[in-house]
Amino acid sequence: MRVALVTETFLPKVDGVVTRLVATLEALARQGHEVLVLAPPGAPKELAGHRVLAAPGVPFPWYPEHTAARPAPALARAVTAFAPDVVHVVNPVFFGAWGAWLARRRRLPLLASFHTDPKVVERLGLAWFKRPLEVLDRELHNLADVNLCTSPQMVALARGLGIRRVRLWPKAVDSQRFHPDAATPAARARLSGGAPEAPLVVYAGRVSFEKRVDTLAEAVLALQASPAGRAVRFAVVGDGPALPWLRERLAGTPTTFTGFLAGDELAAAYAAGDVFAFPSDSETLGFAAIEAMAAGVAVVATDAGGIPHIVRHGVNGVLVPPGDGAALAASLLGLLQDEEERRRLACAGRAEAERWSWDAATEALVARYRQAVRVRRLAARRRAR
Repeated sequence: MRVALVTETFLPKVDGVVTRLVATLEALARQGHEVLVLAPPGAPKELAGHRVLAAPGVPFPWYPEHTAARPAPALARAVTAFAPDVVHVVNPVFFGAWGAWLARRRRLPLLASFHTDPKVVERLGLAWFKRPLEVLDRELHNLADVNLCTSPQMVALARGLGIRRVRLWPKAVDSQRFHPDAATPAARARLSGGAPEAPLVVYAGRVSFEKRVDTLAEAVLALQASPAGRAVRFAVVGDGPALPWLRERLAGTPTTFTGFLAGDELAAAYAAGDVFAFPSDSETLGFAAIEAMAAGVAVVATDAGGIPHIVRHGVNGVLVPPGDGAALAASLLGLLQDEEERRRLACAGRAEAERWSWDAATEALVARYRQAVRVRRLAARRRAR
């Protein structure tokens, strides 16, 4: 198939949406499909053999590292010349809204994917925008012939907002890269601050308040204040706008800040830990938790958003109430003190992650592309009567 992909976020920015897009584009190439990617400024010119067009942009005031893409006539001409079988808009708000409008104007089959819980704007100090964003989400997604969400919880949320024709986009992980064998003595020494024999808790992801790094800090401080938790070391892997705040909050604790890591370095960081802490309560899926499970590390995560679709309490991980740093600390310490339970959960998580391949998830996506084509053809026939 020929797919025009219009996305609000792309490389060089790295987050869960971009992780999914990159892996999906690689899988689409392996399966013989061709994609034209329309992305924000700074995007590479090519990915996995697919052409990438970077749109002009404007700074996004609430995310200084993100530039919002804006439409341009040259982009519309490029889509027309490409002659796609289907248009896929990712998280349509601004640039994606233009992509949806273009698909409808050209009467092209349209699939839209929903990746962000509108409540996230509350953490950005934009609570007033939550209701307008919900309305915008509903109106834009209901232009699509098919809508996709990345977890059953997000499917329910989308339907609750009044979005129609919603289906599930299966989860996936590169279980060859993220693997227990990625662990190295060097990574363990680095992340533990030179104390590789000490218990080690790892957090990996964007360092921002919507990821509830305030809850992470509360848990670290609680552990450090208890005699049983004083020996625990912590590692924060990632970057983001809350990093200066988190560094200051955890000053004096045995916490290592690695900055942004990717590829084999990131895989080694996951595998270095004894337990993975994931306090975010705004995840539509939670790729960091999936990658930690694939790395063979027991996960303690928040019982919110898409996380329960991945982590099943007592089966392949531990779930704690959102925003509860004391509960997070207690669960982390409990697993650090119970090696048998920690290993059981880690093995169960790894076994489950091995079933989630990118090729299978992408085949399911292509099936939804074909469904969008059928729906659009049927609508055209009805109009012709």
